[in-house]
Amino acid sequence: MVAKLQLSLGVCDYDRTRAVLDGRAPVEGCDIVGVAVEPEEAFHRAFRFREFDITEMSLSSHTMMTSRGQNEYVGIPAFVSRLFRHSGVYIRTDRGIRSGADLAGKKIGLPEYQITANVWIRGILQDDFGLKPASVQWRRGGLEDAGRGERAPIKLPADIDLQQIPDDRTLSGMLEAGELDGLISARAPSCFLKGAPNVDRLFPKYRETEADYFRRTGIFPTMHVIGIRRSLVEQHPWLPVSIFKAFIKAKEFAMYELGQIGHLFNSLPWGVAEFDDARKLMGEDYWSYGFGSNKHVLETFTRYHHEQGLSARKVAPEELFAESSLDLTKI
Repeated sequence: MVAKLQLSLGVCDYDRTRAVLDGRAPVEGCDIVGVAVEPEEAFHRAFRFREFDITEMSLSSHTMMTSRGQNEYVGIPAFVSRLFRHSGVYIRTDRGIRSGADLAGKKIGLPEYQITANVWIRGILQDDFGLKPASVQWRRGGLEDAGRGERAPIKLPADIDLQQIPDDRTLSGMLEAGELDGLISARAPSCFLKGAPNVDRLFPKYRETEADYFRRTGIFPTMHVIGIRRSLVEQHPWLPVSIFKAFIKAKEFAMYELGQIGHLFNSLPWGVAEFDDARKLMGEDYWSYGFGSNKHVLETFTRYHHEQGLSARKVAPEELFAESSLDLTKI
């Protein structure tokens, strides 16, 4: 018997990753020690301490470190997190903000400048409303926990006004108190969830806005990818494809379960109808993995990333991934 590689995996327990964590989608040649963690924890532990052999990664931090030639991880195009982000813009309704263009000159909070969701939001606001990042006063800090900073060091152009909020304050508290005009965040601030006065989304009917965005652009924003420790890939060149195949298989399990109407795998009464509607709008393989079908999405993202001062240089999308994972075997 040949010993298998024992590799640690840090990833969120999504429906599309669960089969890798529970062993239904094994990685050939490997024993996987799975650790189910929230994405923010996976990023922190990977980029600060490089704890995991295989890890869920922020696409933004991955792009930034790749642009610097300092990335300890090699990516595979398994986009385990995707999300439209118009829902992530929160505003004070008493500041005359009616569209994205009205954010110019305003104080806008964000948990981290480099967060992938925030890169997409700033890019969309610039493309659709002409809002340049340099026209906003950015204020960084913890959404709910005080003292949060960037997970990896950033160096921004001089015209970007980014300042840390006091270490004893939170973005949600400052928005509720009127000390911020708005904030952008992947997570909803608690002040919004509890119905604080004068706090709302910039796009209250975000589902309709996001569906229109997809019809216009064909973009379903990519958020997180899977990374493999670079030293392991150098030692075992077969790893990227073998790991990629396991994540593809895990996604197949998830999509099968979403379509079962005889018995429901999830706890939404009309989940199957939602699944059908998503495919009608976005195509059969709407949550696609692989490089070719996502190249236009990645080109848009890397353009945003460089325009916003996060990339040391414009990164070509294919640089983000192991070469072997860009073109799988066809039969």
